[in-house]
Amino acid sequence: MEINKGILYIVPTPIGNLEDMTYRSVKVLNSCDIIYAEDTRTTGILCKYYQIEASFRSFHLHNEHVKKQELVAEIMAGKTVALVSDAGTPGISDPGYLAVKACIEAGLRVEVLPGAGAVIPALVESGLPCDRFVFEGFLPQKKGRLSRIQSIRLEDKTVVLFESPHRIGKLLLEIAEHISPDIPISVSRELTKHFHETIRGDAATLIQHFEQHPPKGEFVVVLSPQLLTKK
Repeated sequence: MEINKGILYIVPTPIGNLEDMTYRSVKVLNSCDIIYAEDTRTTGILCKYYQIEASFRSFHLHNEHVKKQELVAEIMAGKTVALVSDAGTPGISDPGYLAVKACIEAGLRVEVLPGAGAVIPALVESGLPCDRFVFEGFLPQKKGRLSRIQSIRLEDKTVVLFESPHRIGKLLLEIAEHISPDIPISVSRELTKHFHETIRGDAATLIQHFEQHPPKGEFVVVLSPQLLTKK
Protein backbone atom coordinates (compact mmCIF):
# COMPACT_ATOMS: atom_id res chain seq x y z
CA MET A 1 0.00 0.00 0.00
CA GLU A 2 1.35 3.41 -0.97
CA ILE A 3 1.43 5.98 1.85
CA ASN A 4 0.80 9.49 0.56
CA LYS A 5 2.60 12.63 1.66
CA GLY A 6 0.77 15.86 2.42
CA ILE A 7 -2.39 14.10 3.53
CA LEU A 8 -4.60 13.68 6.57
CA TYR A 9 -5.52 10.09 7.39
CA ILE A 10 -8.52 9.59 9.68
CA VAL A 11 -7.74 6.31 11.42
CA PRO A 12 -10.35 4.42 13.49
CA THR A 13 -9.10 2.73 16.63
CA PRO A 14 -10.58 -0.19 18.60
CA ILE A 15 -13.56 0.51 20.85
CA GLY A 16 -12.35 -2.04 23.36
CA ASN A 17 -10.55 -5.05 21.95
CA LEU A 18 -7.11 -3.96 20.73
CA GLU A 19 -7.11 -6.75 18.14
CA ASP A 20 -9.80 -4.93 16.13
CA MET A 21 -7.21 -2.72 14.41
CA THR A 22 -6.99 -3.36 10.66
CA TYR A 23 -3.68 -4.18 8.95
CA ARG A 24 -4.04 -1.03 6.90
CA SER A 25 -4.57 1.18 9.94
CA VAL A 26 -1.42 -0.19 11.59
CA LYS A 27 0.58 0.38 8.41
CA VAL A 28 -0.66 3.96 8.07
CA LEU A 29 0.14 4.83 11.69
CA ASN A 30 3.59 3.27 11.30
CA SER A 31 4.25 5.47 8.28
CA CYS A 32 2.94 8.79 9.57
CA ASP A 33 5.17 11.68 10.50
CA ILE A 34 2.76 12.85 13.20
CA ILE A 35 -0.21 11.28 14.99
CA TYR A 36 -2.69 13.72 16.49
CA ALA A 37 -4.50 11.93 19.31
CA GLU A 38 -7.45 12.70 21.57
CA ASP A 39 -5.44 11.32 24.50
CA THR A 40 -1.78 10.58 23.78
CA ARG A 41 -1.64 8.16 26.73
CA THR A 42 -4.46 6.01 25.33
CA THR A 43 -2.97 6.07 21.85
CA GLY A 44 0.42 5.31 23.33
CA ILE A 45 -0.91 2.04 24.74
CA LEU A 46 -2.30 1.09 21.33
CA CYS A 47 0.91 1.95 19.53
CA LYS A 48 3.00 0.04 22.05
CA TYR A 49 0.79 -3.02 21.48
CA TYR A 50 1.43 -2.84 17.71
CA GLN A 51 5.04 -1.67 18.04
CA ILE A 52 4.26 1.60 16.29
CA GLU A 53 6.88 4.29 16.78
CA ALA A 54 5.36 7.71 16.31
CA SER A 55 5.46 11.36 17.23
CA PHE A 56 2.30 12.26 19.17
CA ARG A 57 0.48 15.55 19.54
CA SER A 58 -2.78 16.19 21.34
CA PHE A 59 -6.01 17.02 19.53
CA HIS A 60 -9.02 17.05 21.81
CA LEU A 61 -12.26 18.88 22.54
CA HIS A 62 -10.57 21.71 24.41
CA ASN A 63 -7.81 22.55 21.92
CA GLU A 64 -9.12 21.50 18.50
CA HIS A 65 -9.96 25.06 17.42
CA VAL A 66 -6.28 25.99 17.80
CA LYS A 67 -4.69 22.67 16.84
CA LYS A 68 -6.56 22.39 13.53
CA GLN A 69 -4.44 25.20 12.07
CA GLU A 70 -1.24 23.55 13.27
CA LEU A 71 -2.39 20.28 11.72
CA VAL A 72 -3.15 21.99 8.40
CA ALA A 73 0.26 23.69 8.39
CA GLU A 74 2.04 20.36 8.90
CA ILE A 75 0.20 18.77 5.99
CA MET A 76 0.86 21.78 3.75
CA ALA A 77 4.55 21.32 4.58
CA GLY A 78 4.31 17.81 3.11
CA LYS A 79 3.89 15.82 6.30
CA THR A 80 1.84 12.64 6.49
CA VAL A 81 -0.57 13.14 9.40
CA ALA A 82 -2.99 10.79 11.14
CA LEU A 83 -5.81 11.76 13.45
CA VAL A 84 -7.14 9.25 15.99
CA SER A 85 -9.58 9.39 18.87
CA ASP A 86 -9.59 7.20 21.97
CA ALA A 87 -12.04 4.77 20.36
CA GLY A 88 -13.76 4.48 17.00
CA THR A 89 -13.64 6.99 14.17
CA PRO A 90 -12.72 10.65 14.84
CA GLY A 91 -15.67 12.95 14.17
CA ILE A 92 -18.29 10.51 15.44
CA SER A 93 -19.05 11.84 18.95
CA ASP A 94 -15.33 12.68 19.14
CA PRO A 95 -13.07 15.52 17.92
CA GLY A 96 -12.29 15.36 14.21
CA TYR A 97 -14.91 17.27 12.26
CA LEU A 98 -13.07 20.61 12.54
CA ALA A 99 -9.78 19.09 11.35
CA VAL A 100 -11.40 17.50 8.30
CA LYS A 101 -13.27 20.71 7.48
CA ALA A 102 -10.10 22.83 7.78
CA CYS A 103 -8.15 20.48 5.51
CA ILE A 104 -10.87 20.45 2.86
CA GLU A 105 -11.08 24.26 2.93
CA ALA A 106 -7.30 24.41 2.47
CA GLY A 107 -7.53 22.11 -0.55
CA LEU A 108 -5.74 19.27 1.20
CA ARG A 109 -6.42 15.58 0.73
CA VAL A 110 -8.29 13.69 3.45
CA GLU A 111 -8.63 9.91 3.49
CA VAL A 112 -10.82 8.09 6.00
CA LEU A 113 -9.97 4.48 6.78
CA PRO A 114 -12.70 1.98 7.69
CA GLY A 115 -12.50 0.30 11.05
CA ALA A 116 -14.00 -0.44 14.42
CA GLY A 117 -17.10 1.38 15.67
CA ALA A 118 -19.90 0.87 18.16
CA VAL A 119 -22.95 1.91 16.12
CA ILE A 120 -23.19 -0.90 13.55
CA PRO A 121 -22.42 -3.83 15.90
CA ALA A 122 -24.99 -2.63 18.45
CA LEU A 123 -27.59 -1.95 15.75
CA VAL A 124 -27.26 -5.36 14.10
CA GLU A 125 -27.04 -7.17 17.44
CA SER A 126 -30.23 -5.47 18.66
CA GLY A 127 -32.46 -7.60 16.46
CA LEU A 128 -34.37 -4.43 15.52
CA PRO A 129 -34.78 -3.22 11.91
CA CYS A 130 -31.40 -2.02 10.63
CA ASP A 131 -32.14 -1.24 6.99
CA ARG A 132 -32.87 2.40 7.90
CA PHE A 133 -31.66 4.10 11.06
CA VAL A 134 -30.90 7.46 12.65
CA PHE A 135 -27.79 8.06 14.76
CA GLU A 136 -28.32 10.64 17.52
CA GLY A 137 -25.03 10.19 19.40
CA PHE A 138 -25.04 11.62 22.92
CA LEU A 139 -28.14 13.66 23.74
CA PRO A 140 -27.62 17.09 25.32
CA GLN A 141 -27.25 16.80 29.07
CA LYS A 142 -29.51 19.79 29.79
CA LYS A 143 -30.71 22.34 27.23
CA GLY A 144 -32.54 20.74 24.32
CA ARG A 145 -32.50 17.24 25.79
CA LEU A 146 -36.25 16.91 26.27
CA SER A 147 -37.10 18.20 22.80
CA ARG A 148 -34.65 15.73 21.23
CA ILE A 149 -36.24 12.84 23.13
CA GLN A 150 -39.74 13.95 22.17
CA SER A 151 -38.72 14.19 18.51
CA ILE A 152 -37.88 10.47 18.56
CA ARG A 153 -41.63 9.77 18.97
CA LEU A 154 -42.11 10.91 15.38
CA GLU A 155 -39.20 8.91 13.95
CA ASP A 156 -40.09 6.05 11.59
CA LYS A 157 -36.55 4.64 11.60
CA THR A 158 -34.57 2.77 14.23
CA VAL A 159 -32.75 5.24 16.50
CA VAL A 160 -29.26 4.71 17.91
CA LEU A 161 -28.01 6.66 20.94
CA PHE A 162 -24.84 6.75 23.02
CA GLU A 163 -25.12 7.07 26.79
CA SER A 164 -22.85 6.98 29.85
CA PRO A 165 -23.37 4.66 32.84
CA HIS A 166 -24.22 7.69 34.97
CA ARG A 167 -27.19 8.69 32.80
CA ILE A 168 -28.49 5.42 31.32
CA GLY A 169 -31.13 5.10 34.06
CA LYS A 170 -32.28 8.67 33.53
CA LEU A 171 -32.47 8.14 29.77
CA LEU A 172 -34.64 5.05 30.10
CA LEU A 173 -36.98 6.87 32.48
CA GLU A 174 -37.27 9.75 30.02
CA ILE A 175 -37.98 7.36 27.15
CA ALA A 176 -40.69 5.64 29.17
CA GLU A 177 -42.29 8.97 30.14
CA HIS A 178 -42.01 10.91 26.90
CA ILE A 179 -42.13 8.14 24.27
CA SER A 180 -43.62 4.94 25.71
CA PRO A 181 -42.88 2.40 28.46
CA ASP A 182 -43.63 -0.30 25.86
CA ILE A 183 -41.16 0.71 23.15
CA PRO A 184 -38.75 -2.17 22.31
CA ILE A 185 -35.17 -1.26 23.23
CA SER A 186 -31.80 -2.94 22.99
CA VAL A 187 -28.96 -1.79 25.25
CA SER A 188 -25.41 -2.93 24.55
CA ARG A 189 -22.51 -2.22 26.87
CA GLU A 190 -18.76 -2.76 26.75
CA LEU A 191 -18.87 -3.81 23.09
CA THR A 192 -15.95 -6.07 22.08
CA LYS A 193 -14.70 -6.23 25.69
CA HIS A 194 -14.72 -9.13 28.15
CA PHE A 195 -17.97 -8.03 29.84
CA HIS A 196 -19.78 -7.21 26.59
CA GLU A 197 -23.51 -7.86 26.92
CA THR A 198 -26.74 -6.85 25.20
CA ILE A 199 -30.04 -6.59 27.06
CA ARG A 200 -33.33 -6.41 25.17
CA GLY A 201 -36.84 -5.55 26.31
CA ASP A 202 -39.26 -2.66 26.63
CA ALA A 203 -38.37 0.53 28.49
CA ALA A 204 -40.13 -0.52 31.68
CA THR A 205 -38.30 -3.86 31.78
CA LEU A 206 -34.89 -2.27 31.22
CA ILE A 207 -35.52 0.33 33.91
CA GLN A 208 -36.17 -2.49 36.36
CA HIS A 209 -33.06 -4.35 35.17
CA PHE A 210 -30.72 -1.44 35.84
CA GLU A 211 -32.31 -0.75 39.20
CA GLN A 212 -31.24 -4.28 40.16
CA HIS A 213 -27.91 -4.27 38.30
CA PRO A 214 -25.93 -1.02 38.67
CA PRO A 215 -24.83 0.07 35.17
CA LYS A 216 -21.15 -0.09 34.26
CA GLY A 217 -19.34 0.70 31.01
CA GLU A 218 -20.31 2.73 27.97
CA PHE A 219 -23.75 2.11 26.43
CA VAL A 220 -25.27 2.03 22.96
CA VAL A 221 -29.06 2.28 23.07
CA VAL A 222 -31.15 1.15 20.08
CA LEU A 223 -34.83 2.15 19.93
CA SER A 224 -37.39 0.41 17.73
CA PRO A 225 -39.25 2.46 15.09
CA GLN A 226 -42.32 0.26 15.54
CA LEU A 227 -43.93 2.57 18.06
CA LEU A 228 -45.70 4.37 15.21
CA THR A 229 -47.72 1.24 14.48
CA LYS A 230 -48.93 1.13 18.09
CA LYS A 231 -50.41 4.63 18.30
